[in-house]
Amino acid sequence: MLQLPVLTRAGASRIRQLLRDKKARSIEGAFVFEGAKSCRDLIHESPESILSLIVSPRFLSVETQADRRARTKLPGSQFLCPDADFDKLTDVEMPQGILAIVRQPRWDEAQVFKQSRVLGLYGDRLQDPANVGAIIRTAAALNLSGVWLSADSADHFSPKVVRATAGTILRFPVFQIRDFRTFSSYGCDIYAAVLDSADRVPIKSIRTIPSRLMIAVGNEGAGLALDIVKASRVRFSIPLAEGVESLNVAATAAISAFYFSALRRLA
Repeated sequence: MLQLPVLTRAGASRIRQLLRDKKARSIEGAFVFEGAKSCRDLIHESPESILSLIVSPRFLSVETQADRRARTKLPGSQFLCPDADFDKLTDVEMPQGILAIVRQPRWDEAQVFKQSRVLGLYGDRLQDPANVGAIIRTAAALNLSGVWLSADSADHFSPKVVRATAGTILRFPVFQIRDFRTFSSYGCDIYAAVLDSADRVPIKSIRTIPSRLMIAVGNEGAGLALDIVKASRVRFSIPLAEGVESLNVAATAAISAFYFSALRRLA
């Protein structure tokens, strides 16, 4: 059986910094992946993305032989962390005794926009990590081209976002951009999801979409910034039952993406 070195204080401090600090994640080009199922899938499906793996006796005591064989073949470093110390590494309520430091995936935005057809989701100033994660997971499930987030949205490599993506963060293009005008430079129209607008249309009245489209959804409380609404080709709304003021932004993104992905696209 592979004898693992014990995680040092410096190693533990590095993990805590990666968990809490966006700048540290950016500098290292890495983030933390937590949870038994997520890490098992990572070990079997993307072992090359793992920079370091940290396990506790609690996890090792329930590890299957197949998982152990796969883990021992990992090219990255591995460390043992006592159960009590492991629990202090993370803010997860019930730590499962395994986490990985993972290389951030890099995506070529220009390559994504080179596709003849583009259907993406753009999140403006999204603050709730759970919403950002759910939007990424939905976009991946519906086979969209990617997710774009404003620079002041929640970091898509933060622990809560990563957990909410259920692993899709490694397989699906996500970009943070400073200027939504990038879309027009690539010939992408914007359809804005709005609550109030003089010229908004019900989503069901839209029968076709352009071949290159970005669906824009806005901040949980304030909605889309006015300049994005003004720049959009279409402002649409999702009709709601009487007495219901609005939908959660992740729900708005999911309904919109599902509806538009089924429509005929114009050449």
